[in-house]
Amino acid sequence: MLLNELKRLTLSELRQVYRAYLSNADFSPNTIQTATSDSFYIWRKASAYVFWEVIESSTFENIAFVTLGELLPKQLDGTTNRNILGYMAHLRRFRRFALGDGASTNVKVTVKPQQKRKRTPKVDIPTPCKKEVEKYLKRWESMADYASQEAALDKLFFTFAPENTNIEDILLKVSTLNDFYSTNIFSVFPVAEHILSLNIDERLKQGHPDLVDDIKGVNGRNHYSFATKYCSHHNPLEYPIYDSYVDKILRHFRNVDGFCEFATDDLKEYSKFKMVILAFREYYGLTQYNLKEIDQYLWQLGKEYYPNNYGTKSKNT
Repeated sequence: MLLNELKRLTLSELRQVYRAYLSNADFSPNTIQTATSDSFYIWRKASAYVFWEVIESSTFENIAFVTLGELLPKQLDGTTNRNILGYMAHLRRFRRFALGDGASTNVKVTVKPQQKRKRTPKVDIPTPCKKEVEKYLKRWESMADYASQEAALDKLFFTFAPENTNIEDILLKVSTLNDFYSTNIFSVFPVAEHILSLNIDERLKQGHPDLVDDIKGVNGRNHYSFATKYCSHHNPLEYPIYDSYVDKILRHFRNVDGFCEFATDDLKEYSKFKMVILAFREYYGLTQYNLKEIDQYLWQLGKEYYPNNYGTKSKNT
């Protein structure tokens, strides 16, 4: 079905065609249900005209983000709705369907899976799916050293020193993370002082992504990976961890499947990094897994397929 034919459909008819496409592409029922609602949020809240203007725009990423930001309810503090990234992921997938694969789809539900392979990858990694994630999560549970380390950090961050109003507590957490993960912080006291000065506890609870960028810079050094770990161990469901293994895997699947458009340097800006992680989870139908589980999956995948001989640093860097 060509784009012009799609544009002549009613919202109900378009949803039916898109639902058939997703079903034939083997997305989960939950993902299909969410996608056939969230993909058309702009249509429902604005108009069909605005919806198609966004879809066809040559500056889609910018105009879609701005339009959704105006339509979605604001957070209590007036900031952009935190669910905007999920809506972006669904809208992005529908756009690929409408401008590409939709041309080979008809209303009678004859649908071809998307063809998005951009480059021949250097390594052949299984496509992310529930089966693959479950395999790696079970493997994680069997790694006694990592499991014990995580349990110790949970006890420290959630029980012994959950807040960041005392320099001794912060020093203990910074020192432990630096030791466990070898994050190359050679003088922990200035880092602890810096964290104390930021008054971070409320922002941590709310999951503000810009907090990572506030923490990372100390005395001219960039402790980006450490900052993601420090925030994540306080609030793992809001702060996915950045490291070189995860970086490699995200770029791999960007190149192979085009799940999200981003520059390599975008992964070093935390709000964009988190957006990419959420887009990854949405695109592959993995929304039943929280960000901590996605992190564990991605890190193990990177460690296995991009080991040190590929120039990749370990999780502990």
